[in-house]
Amino acid sequence: MSLLKPAADGPSLVVCSTCRFSAEAREDVDGVRGGALLAAAVRAAAEGDARVAGMAIEAMPCLFNCSQHCSVHVRSPGKIGYVLGRFEPTADAAQALVDYMAEYLQSEEGVVPYRRWPEGVKGHFIVRVPPAGQIVGE
Repeated sequence: MSLLKPAADGPSLVVCSTCRFSAEAREDVDGVRGGALLAAAVRAAAEGDARVAGMAIEAMPCLFNCSQHCSVHVRSPGKIGYVLGRFEPTADAAQALVDYMAEYLQSEEGVVPYRRWPEGVKGHFIVRVPPAGQIVGE
């Protein structure tokens, strides 16, 4: 049995569905993980937003970034990808991610100028991932 399953082959925001709710708690008072809450909030924020109409929002169990809970992976074919974390599973965080994705989707190589980053994603970048078959140059 394979761990891998088919996913969108275009741009996507992959949300860790099993991330902790906070540093202190795995789940909220209703027993829901923070990652599941963030995924739902991102879907709600993106609904009807034409800027991100071509983007898939996909949930995946465990991005292996547990110490920096509520993590996401930003990716698109031929573009630099990013892992971001340390989000609270809130509507504000979800909106910041959608706003960033709108800029990311418009970029040629996945590089969004810092001045265009929404305030809610600043300080949340953990790693950048080069697209398959490429690395980032000087």
